[in-house]
Amino acid sequence: MGQVAAGRYTTVSMSSYQPPFQLSHTMLAKVAEIAELLGRWKQAGRDTLAPQLRRGNRIRTIQASLAIEQNTLSVEQVTAVLAGKAVLGLPREIQEVKNAFAAYEALPDWRPDRLDDLLAAHGLLLRGLADDAGCLREGGVGIYQGQRLVHMAPPPSQLTRLMNDLLDWLAHSDAHPLIASSALHYELEFIHPFSDGNGRMGRLWQTLILSRWQSILAYLPVETVIKSRQDDYYRVLGEADQATDCSAFILFMLDAIGEALQQAITSETPVKTLVKTPVKTPEQILALLREQPTLTLAEVAVRLGKSTSAVERAARKLREQERLRYVGPQKGGHWEIKE
Repeated sequence: MGQVAAGRYTTVSMSSYQPPFQLSHTMLAKVAEIAELLGRWKQAGRDTLAPQLRRGNRIRTIQASLAIEQNTLSVEQVTAVLAGKAVLGLPREIQEVKNAFAAYEALPDWRPDRLDDLLAAHGLLLRGLADDAGCLREGGVGIYQGQRLVHMAPPPSQLTRLMNDLLDWLAHSDAHPLIASSALHYELEFIHPFSDGNGRMGRLWQTLILSRWQSILAYLPVETVIKSRQDDYYRVLGEADQATDCSAFILFMLDAIGEALQQAITSETPVKTLVKTPVKTPEQILALLREQPTLTLAEVAVRLGKSTSAVERAARKLREQERLRYVGPQKGGHWEIKE
């Protein structure tokens, strides 16, 4: 199977290169559905995400993408690693987390159609983990299930040409980014340009392409959906190799993106309404006295559930700021708020 599939590259010129997929009505319907979901997500989040939600989504992305590659660290452990805390885990797994976070944070610096940027990303992703980080592999590689060879990747002598053809297609293709990014994801897995990290790079580079189309997609944790469907992910990759057609893989990725958006809309509604800024004591005092100006400070303290001394300190500061004053006798007077 691998030899036959690899052969499809041997006579392709840069000008005629095209990833092996057939555009279908089903694909176009899914693209339209994703566009609608994206609009709902952006509307819910007012076109942005709170910093803490961006970071949370990125942590989930990293944890899931690494878990697909057998990294055992949990979301909580990944969070702790990125916070600089000590974590009980294998040094390699901890380094993978640090590298992945650095790579995803560097997304805005890279162009998806530049081979030098792809190599730089791989160098960052595999820093300290592989001697050839940032370089195309120099040896042959086969993908095995147990003892059975399921995919023989193209020989190293073809890698530069194949990658240049692929990225040139990406630069000039009129395919929708959702489809183009999924096709490129598959092709990176098929070509297997690196000795290690090809799966991580495929998912990272698809995120990069999507983020160039819609910047908010840089923080959509599609990888969590892929992880939940990991068996199907590998099955569809294998079927695409067998058929010499990655249409089914593109549909799988469109489904995953759509599900990730649904989850984001329902359980991760972004931004400003998520975080309520606590009202400070002086503002609480002013709000209460505006409605009931005859209250004593002791009564204010009871209403606010605070100590009398805390309320008296806050009221003193308000007087010094000339925002609050007491008018009339001590008994029978009232508070006056200066707006």
